[in-house]
Amino acid sequence: MSDYSNSDTPVSPIKAGLGCRCPRCGKGKLFNGILEFAEGCKVCDLDYAEFEKGDGPAVFIILILGFIVVGFALLVEVIYEPPLWLHAILWGPMIIGGSIWMLRPMKAFIIAMQYSYNAREGQLVNKDTDQDT
Repeated sequence: MSDYSNSDTPVSPIKAGLGCRCPRCGKGKLFNGILEFAEGCKVCDLDYAEFEKGDGPAVFIILILGFIVVGFALLVEVIYEPPLWLHAILWGPMIIGGSIWMLRPMKAFIIAMQYSYNAREGQLVNKDTDQDT
């Protein structure tokens, strides 16, 4: 195993996120399938199990894509006044395709940021005994 650490030429979280690569070395794949995370990096042996893979990226995508699609839908409605079925044909595939296209790099970016800032799950510390609770 090669010795990789945060101090050795760190990989940019943006570069690792957009490439869907390992946040430590920037070479190993982060995903096995479309959205299925690999167990770890095959290049530097970083274990991906320690990272939080929740729904945070999905929330960002809903907000960003919703803003874009609603803006375009309003613009098309005001200029062309198409029937409602045409709106469904236009914006339905855009929402589904845009969500899938944006979700993978956004999840990879969030994982890269967690690695970059050494983020871990919150812990409560008892000040009287200095032990984790």
